[in-house]
Amino acid sequence: MSADERDQVDFNPSALDRDGRFYIAGHRGLVGSAIWRRLEAEGFTDLVGRTSAELDLKDRDAVFAFFAETKPKYVVLAAAKVGGILANNNYPVDFLSDNLRIQVNVLDAALKYGVARLLFLGSSCIYPRLAPQPIREDSLLTGHLEPTNDAYAIAKIAGILQIQAVRRQYGLPWISAMPTNLYGPGDNFSPTGSHVLPALIRRYDEAAQSGAASVTNWGTGTPRREFLHVDDMAAACLHLMEHYDGPEQVNVGTGSDVTIREIAESIARVVGFTGATEWDTSKPDGTPQKLLDVSKLADAGWTAGIGLDEGMASTVAWYRENVESLRE
Repeated sequence: MSADERDQVDFNPSALDRDGRFYIAGHRGLVGSAIWRRLEAEGFTDLVGRTSAELDLKDRDAVFAFFAETKPKYVVLAAAKVGGILANNNYPVDFLSDNLRIQVNVLDAALKYGVARLLFLGSSCIYPRLAPQPIREDSLLTGHLEPTNDAYAIAKIAGILQIQAVRRQYGLPWISAMPTNLYGPGDNFSPTGSHVLPALIRRYDEAAQSGAASVTNWGTGTPRREFLHVDDMAAACLHLMEHYDGPEQVNVGTGSDVTIREIAESIARVVGFTGATEWDTSKPDGTPQKLLDVSKLADAGWTAGIGLDEGMASTVAWYRENVESLRE
């Protein structure tokens, strides 16, 4: 029996109440800050956020106390422990344990305090490493995960299943969305904790500034990746909350991809690096290709609007303006 056949929700999506209290978990992160900006631009008047110093989402009692006090009507769960291949590969316990606790605490508290509409955000790494491309939503749990980030993926899969369970048991119209690789203002440009595009931006910009003769990247450069600007992601989140309902997660992406080598060449051009690019093939490539099928998203009435060249240029500009205050 499919998730759709078990679903107990009878709900017709519509415009959200602009005066309803809206909690963005992870509002200082890449995705959460973009969602906050989008909601403000769309006229939402009662946005709520807490930094990790103000509210540790791994602390169950603190999370329940927060929900008891604020009683949000809407929630986007964008908070997560995230990182690139190196961080995921080296610290799988942290990525599994931290994300499971964050998700369970927030979702359980949201259930207890009657959140009307909730969006859980995962990642495209939930899909099998060798899933047919482009990856459809029904590829979930049909094969082995990419081993370099399987712990993080399992945590996100658990979140999807908890959303489906809440729908089935309590009839609440909560939904899940799975974004592709995201980038943009507010990203993590740490040398050890960042994802591929911000890591390349920092590496090439530092090389350009120092006059380095060459840059060395991990792997072969042949894996293909899809990139979505985070402002597009934020727009998609609000659109889904107002136009989509169903137990199955929705892929959020552009529907097109490029090789890591191509993205590296583009970044080198944008930052003005004229040296050589070398590839350390002793390092892992990760998944060979990860392109999402975005048909379900298109059927819901939304497509991406920010092109990669435009988005990358603005991200490089943001990085340069904020490089002195970036997290390490």
